[in-house]
Amino acid sequence: MQDACCCVLSPQEMRLEAQSPEVPGRERVYAILNGFKDTFPCASVERARLMTESFRQTEGQPLIWRWAKALYHIAENLPVYIGERELIVGRASDCRGRYGLIYPELEGGFLDMVIDLAREGKAPYTFSERDEQVIMAEILPYWKGRAFHQGLYQALPEETRRLLFDPKNMFVQRDIVTQTATFRSCLQWILDYDKVLKKGFAGIRREAQARLDAVDRRDPEGNTETAPFLEAIVIVCDAVVLFSRRYAAAAAKMAEGEADPVRKKELLGIAEACSHVPENPARNFREAVQSQWMTQVFSRLEQKAGAVIGNGRLDQYLYPFFKADKEAGRITDEGAIELLECLWLNMAQFIDLQVSPTFIAFNEGHAHWEALTIGGRTPDGLDATNDLSYLILKSKREFPLNYPDLVARIHSLTPERFLHEICETIKEGSGFPKMLNDEEIVPLLVAKGAELHDANDYAGSGCTEVRMPNRDTYTSPCAWINLAAALEMALNDGCLKRYGGEQFGPKTGDPRKFETFDDLWEAFVAQEEYLLRQTFTQQYIVDKLRGKYLATPLSSALHDLCMAQCRDLHCGDVKGGVKLGFYDLIGFGTVIDSLAAMKKLVFEDKKISMADLMAAVEKNFEGGELVRQLCLHAPKYGNGDPYADSIGLEVEKVAVKFSNSYHSAFQGELDVRYVPLTSHIPLGKIIAATPNGRKAGEYLSEGSSASHGSDIKGPTGVLLSNAHTKNYGFKERAARLLNIKLTPGTVAGEEGTRKLMSLIRTFCDLKLWHIQFNVINRDTLLAAQKNPDKYRGLLVRVAGYSAYFVDLSPELQNEIIARTEHSF
Repeated sequence: MQDACCCVLSPQEMRLEAQSPEVPGRERVYAILNGFKDTFPCASVERARLMTESFRQTEGQPLIWRWAKALYHIAENLPVYIGERELIVGRASDCRGRYGLIYPELEGGFLDMVIDLAREGKAPYTFSERDEQVIMAEILPYWKGRAFHQGLYQALPEETRRLLFDPKNMFVQRDIVTQTATFRSCLQWILDYDKVLKKGFAGIRREAQARLDAVDRRDPEGNTETAPFLEAIVIVCDAVVLFSRRYAAAAAKMAEGEADPVRKKELLGIAEACSHVPENPARNFREAVQSQWMTQVFSRLEQKAGAVIGNGRLDQYLYPFFKADKEAGRITDEGAIELLECLWLNMAQFIDLQVSPTFIAFNEGHAHWEALTIGGRTPDGLDATNDLSYLILKSKREFPLNYPDLVARIHSLTPERFLHEICETIKEGSGFPKMLNDEEIVPLLVAKGAELHDANDYAGSGCTEVRMPNRDTYTSPCAWINLAAALEMALNDGCLKRYGGEQFGPKTGDPRKFETFDDLWEAFVAQEEYLLRQTFTQQYIVDKLRGKYLATPLSSALHDLCMAQCRDLHCGDVKGGVKLGFYDLIGFGTVIDSLAAMKKLVFEDKKISMADLMAAVEKNFEGGELVRQLCLHAPKYGNGDPYADSIGLEVEKVAVKFSNSYHSAFQGELDVRYVPLTSHIPLGKIIAATPNGRKAGEYLSEGSSASHGSDIKGPTGVLLSNAHTKNYGFKERAARLLNIKLTPGTVAGEEGTRKLMSLIRTFCDLKLWHIQFNVINRDTLLAAQKNPDKYRGLLVRVAGYSAYFVDLSPELQNEIIARTEHSF
């Protein structure tokens, strides 16, 4: 690492330099962390085996009822495990260390391929020999032909199928338009934890049972739809309670044989908590944390939600319990932080495994988004910051773990102290927290149909998304559009070089014959609209199909509208909610810069001909370095330059106008987003060289950030370009992921903190959706590449999540290194 005398280090870098990552006073949490942090994730098949076992026995029954019965079977039979020093308990697997689950309802058709990937070392997980046998003998034979992937593949029109999937392998996608509905059961989601803490599952069960008893069995709808739904709610409530009671019994049994009086008391406390919650309302802070986690664990057993089930506004729904215990002298700040950090550690042991051959590349470093939101406004519009908000930030600074994914909501009245502590936490260097802007998000949610009090109560969910519990009803996973593919198709008459000249989009002509930029623009728009049309087609079919393959009784039990209408959340037709889907445009900056270069160099300044530019691009700029340098120095997005930004505004306008005109099934709105995860790397691999000077196969620009190295006017220029490319006259737009990298020296000391605070206030004033920071020195990243063992604890911000730098592929490491380092 760099000499500290000549370079300012972040606190994270200083800990790594001193080889002393542990902070005194946290012996318990570090002991738990050290027990699993270096373990290779185990892919557990128990959930899949038990679900398959139950589904074999319930053929012909209503799907939501079958799902609830399967969850009860899992709750009854999944092995229970309590770690040596745990205070908050609950686990979705019998595996020790880090683990993830297999979901055969999605992945059952290609689990043999999944095993092969793991054997070849091409997957970020491993199977035991016994689990491989279970998959091949019990799970795969049942689900092959029954899983959602095959159903979707067969339902797509031929034209759409050919664009999405490799014609030789239905499980491999072509990365032009990438569907994600077969990778996950649901979009990122948030449960109504407050309902569990106040009612308990016993209260929810009582309500469902009373309504079930009142169903008129002579009514066909009541007998075939309402009754099975309510029966499923009763069953799933019983399942959660059973699962928790099994932990209570295990803790009590362990206490009987425990010689250490301190640990014996802890185990008895676990037994008492798990015997009471989440069945009943929580009585104190500890029970509230335990109830939340047990509910969250069970939701992970229920389904594979995209980005994992989120934590919602934890500082809001746990605060009454914390406040009451603090005032009564039952808990200290340190005691509360220890319980919360035990919760963080439970989250960290669950890995959101990606087993699809395509999706593995889109979620490097064990991507995770169990977003936990702090700050923001109350439903009444007042500032919501409280003492628990500050404790959570304190934990993030003092216990550097990349779980949970922390989100801070910012608004015009965010207290100065809260913003100051946010900035001090950002300066720590681990990438937390990311920020969402109430001044952009709340008005947009209202414009899309939400009530103001619901919009004010939104929580961060997933990468940069937001959710309104009890109001959001759209759960279908959505698609990525490779925007750079539209560009290449416009320059190649609807074809892509990667696929041997196969015709995908409409024939738009030879660009060498284009006389004006308008000719080129018309060709690009035709290709962009073609990809949009295919995206909307596949999404419509996804929406219509999912209810036949997937159900979610637990999430439905915790959703007011589902319960009122006795409709499963995944049916797609829950009335009265806000149906907000999306699609992501990948390579936004790459495309803007390429179009700007052609407009400026070819059509306006006429420094090069289109023929010469095309020749250089086709040869990957070999022998054409002069042309490439001209392209690299053309106007660029990310600098507040109206020339480039005006093109970006028009690129987005094509998409938002399309979204304004068309909907998915059940009148779902599909909004424009810029959230790539790590897809900009694999999507870049299929794209030839581009006129912005990027070479073939290189990564595309990421999110709404500028192309790597193109943003040379400082962070304010980046913010201004984001603001100038938004189409404010349309509501069909949503998250824009924005990464900014700063050196620790830039934000050093109180002066640096104040500068960072000012930048965030500017972000808020410009009404941008999202921002996050990497505060790290480039030399540290280079040193970590050379000596990964020394830097195993180095956290970096990737997309909407933080990950350990050494766990990332060399390509992604290089992409992070290549991001522009800004200073004020």
